[in-house]
Amino acid sequence: MTRRKFTSKFKIKVVLEALKERSTTKEIAQRFEISVQQMKVFNVSSI
Repeated sequence: MTRRKFTSKFKIKVVLEALKERSTTKEIAQRFEISVQQMKVFNVSSI
């Protein structure tokens, strides 16, 4: 199994979706096929 590499565009898309606060973190993670923990990493690195 290889590690997935996420582009900056993908990370921004996920963070912007989270900032809209229309869905839960879990729902967004499922939609983008990533873990909730990975979303937290994206959000922290965007600050």
